[in-house]
Amino acid sequence: MVDVLVTGASGFIGRRLSPILRSSGLVVEEIVREHGDVADEKTWDAAPPCKAVVHLAGRSFVPDSWEQPASFLRTNVQGTINALEYCRKHRASLVYLSSYLYGHPKSLPIPETAPLHATNPYASSKALAEQACRMYAQHFGLAITVLRLFNVYGPGQPEPFLIPLLVRQVAEGREIVVQDLEPRRDYVYVDDVAQAVAKALASSNGLRVVNVGSGASHSVAELVRLIQTIWRSALPVRSKEVRRKDEIMDTIADIRAARELLGWQPEHTLEEGLRALRAASS
Repeated sequence: MVDVLVTGASGFIGRRLSPILRSSGLVVEEIVREHGDVADEKTWDAAPPCKAVVHLAGRSFVPDSWEQPASFLRTNVQGTINALEYCRKHRASLVYLSSYLYGHPKSLPIPETAPLHATNPYASSKALAEQACRMYAQHFGLAITVLRLFNVYGPGQPEPFLIPLLVRQVAEGREIVVQDLEPRRDYVYVDDVAQAVAKALASSNGLRVVNVGSGASHSVAELVRLIQTIWRSALPVRSKEVRRKDEIMDTIADIRAARELLGWQPEHTLEEGLRALRAASS
């Protein structure tokens, strides 16, 4: 029997996760785009029974969610409901990868008990998917772990995200251009995220909601300086001084629950993760 069914296995996190799971001796089945749309029930009907599901598949680039909110809701909400129905049918557990949903935090670091405030259609779709997870855990007895990921980075991340965009500008060797140097984010390396997922697969009861971050924040300016140091670059840096509407200025994950419930903590500082990214891209 299949141990773990991984959706979105060909994506940024999935490509790092599946080898880790297989190396631990687990039998892994993958759902990728070629197998069908996760928002289509037929895709799940074709999947074999399994003991656990890791649901990675979804749309995630926030600017696109403003242009295509219906598509984000369909993929991220209906796709998750289909995953939950599959788990209900096969009595499988679920690890659902959610996102930062706290809006403008009242204090730092941010615990899982902080109020949720979705500030864009993408976050709204993840919050609705979390509500579905809660309902299936409460009313159908499913064992579900929701991992709220902060800012994930690492090899294979597509360029619209900030770190690969900066790395590409360094490689071009002209100048580094950013919108705003001040916002701070909690950056967590993709392999640390994969390890958190692997630990979340351990047996559990009911619903667990766990932040996955580094527990520290860094500004865009700090990020640029680190990248220039690691890539041995000294390019001029230009800020357009354009602040996004409703910009969140700082995020830091409270990761005590991850330590207590999963036995997990990140192994990479931002500098170590960027050095690993540099080595992987060489």
